[in-house]
Amino acid sequence: MLQAIASHWSTLILALSLAMAAVGIVHAIMTKEDVRAATGWVGVMLLSPFLGAIIYAIAGINRIRRATISAMRPLSGEAALTKQERDIAAEDLITAEFGLRFVGLKTLGDRVTRRALTSGNAIAVLETGDEAYSAMCHAIDGAERSVLLETYIFDNDAVGAIFVQSLGNAVKRGVSVRVLIDAVGVRYSVPSILKQLKEANVTTDLFNGNIVMGLRLPYANLRTHRKILVVDGTVAFTGGMNIRKGFSAEFVGSDSSRDTHFKVTGPVVADLFSVAAEDWRFAGNEALKGETWQVAAPLSAPGQPMLVRAVASGPDASNETNHKLLMGAFSVARKSIRIMSPYFLPDRELISALTTAARRGVEIDIV
Repeated sequence: MLQAIASHWSTLILALSLAMAAVGIVHAIMTKEDVRAATGWVGVMLLSPFLGAIIYAIAGINRIRRATISAMRPLSGEAALTKQERDIAAEDLITAEFGLRFVGLKTLGDRVTRRALTSGNAIAVLETGDEAYSAMCHAIDGAERSVLLETYIFDNDAVGAIFVQSLGNAVKRGVSVRVLIDAVGVRYSVPSILKQLKEANVTTDLFNGNIVMGLRLPYANLRTHRKILVVDGTVAFTGGMNIRKGFSAEFVGSDSSRDTHFKVTGPVVADLFSVAAEDWRFAGNEALKGETWQVAAPLSAPGQPMLVRAVASGPDASNETNHKLLMGAFSVARKSIRIMSPYFLPDRELISALTTAARRGVEIDIV
C-alpha cells in the first residue's frame, strides 16, 4: 500500500488540494457577507488550491463569535422597563431637537448594534495627548474600586512610565486593576512595557497573546485596536490615542501626532465597560463581576442630553455595524458631513453615498 501511495503521491496531493479548495470555496460563499471578499477568496483558492485553502483557513475564517466572548444578559422585569422608558425618552428628545429623520437613524442603530442609544450623558473633548493623558492619570489616581484599561499600543517610554506609576499606585491602594494590551501593539517598543507592569503588580494580559513572530494561529489577523479606560464604573475615556509619547507635545514638541480622545460620564459608561470586559474575558477567561466591578448608577436622569451610543465593531460582530451606521448617517445628512480618520479606506458603497450626499448639496469635509 505504501508503494502504491508513493507511486501516486502527486495525484493524491492534487486531489487533497482540490478537496481543500472546494471546502474553502463553499465556506466563503456561504459565510461571507461582502460579495467582493467572497469573490477574492474564491479567486485565491482557484489560483492556488492548496496554499490558498491554507491561507483562507488562517486568515479568512472568523472563529470569534459573541457567544465565545460573552453572553449578553437578557433584560427582564424592572431592567427591561427602565430600558423601554429610556428609549422612549430618547425618541421624544430626538424628535424635538432634530426631527423625525434622526429617529430613523436611531431605529437603524437599535437594529444593527447590541447597545441602546442612551440619554443623560456628558462628553468632554480632549484634543491633545497631554490633555488626554493628564485626565486619564488623574482619574486613575483617584480610583477607589476598579480600573479597567484596554489599548492597542502601550509603549515603554516616558508616557508609558507615567501610566505604570499611576496604575501601580492604584494597586497599592487596594484598587483592582486590569490592563489589556494587544499582543502585536505591545511590541511596538522594544523591550516592551510588560516587565514594568509586572514589577508594579499590575494584572496584565495580552489580546491574542502567546504569539510567535507576530502570529497566533488561527487568530493571527484578529487584533484589538480599542482604547478604553473605565474607572470605578463612573467615568470612561475612549478615542483614538494609544499610550505613547508620540502624542505628547511635552515630550516630542510640535511634531506630536494629532488625535482626539473623550472623557465620558453617564449611562454609556456601562456599555464601554461591557465592551472592554468582554475582551478581557476572551483574553484570560476572567469575568469582571461583583461589587468591585459594579458600574455606578448615572447621576443624570434619562431624557437629558447628551445622546450617546457605544458602537462596537470587530471580529465578534455578526454584521458590518459601522458600515451600516455610516450609510444611514450619510443618508439623513442635510448640511454637512465631517470625517476625521487616520485610516480612511472607503469601499464603493461609502464613496457612492458620499457622492450622492454631495450632489444633494451636503458639504463634505474629510481629514
